Amino acid sequence: MPELPEVETIKRVIEPQIQGLMIGKVSVKRPEIVAYPSADEFCGLVRGQTISCMTRRGKFLIIQLGSRDCIILHLRMTGCLLIAPADCPEEKHTHIVFSLNNGKELRFSDTRRFGRFWLLGKDEADTHSGIAKLGTEPLDKLLTAEYLNARLGKRKTAVKKCLLDQSIIAGIGNIYSDEILFTAGIYPARLANSLNRKEWERLAAVIPERISYFIERNKISPEEYLETKGQDYRNTPYLQVYGQEGKPCPKCGETLCRMVVGGRGSVYCPVCQRDLS
Repeated sequence: MPELPEVETIKRVIEPQIQGLMIGKVSVKRPEIVAYPSADEFCGLVRGQTISCMTRRGKFLIIQLGSRDCIILHLRMTGCLLIAPADCPEEKHTHIVFSLNNGKELRFSDTRRFGRFWLLGKDEADTHSGIAKLGTEPLDKLLTAEYLNARLGKRKTAVKKCLLDQSIIAGIGNIYSDEILFTAGIYPARLANSLNRKEWERLAAVIPERISYFIERNKISPEEYLETKGQDYRNTPYLQVYGQEGKPCPKCGETLCRMVVGGRGSVYCPVCQRDLS
């Protein structure tokens, strides 16, 4: 599933290409992809609107329209957004196509069909997408040791699972929780209520540093993005532990191990991230 760095990359690639353009025809080939309102209403309300900008919140993308309505989308596991010339063949599993007034199309494809779209009116409360339940952004100044300790410090839950809680920190998933905990030197299954102040401070510093680092590593041009169908996430060579089970630790050389924490696979170094329980 794309996590915050990947979603931010998509936003940075797509937004300059759609900003200021008008949406013409909208084709929804899989009505269930539109979670709210109905697919027919969605098409009718979006048609003729001008795109003001695109923003991101956690793993959500938000297309702001000139009317102050907004389209919210979540890519989930396999969703992909592309800008392509209208005469360019569509990718397999393309479910929604927005025709733009410059001869290009904004296309959404999704192999597993878990991705969803919502359309909210300018004065409509968002009780549909789940954005209102998100916690602070990893790059927000509100993410401090005090914030983390106040919300997680009493939990008898593995710290890895806590980092995946979108109501606490928005946008971190399995990949970057592994990378964050490795850099911070914290064992993934360690209970949150056992962390001390210095460890919370370390996490509060490492989280924005790692997320910023991988956003930068993911940089890609619009041409390369289209050529690779939006699937070339360039951070892979820079991952230190995620997906590296059985390889030597980049810090100490010990063999990296894998375990399951809260139902999610976790790779860690048994030396750099000692189990202190």
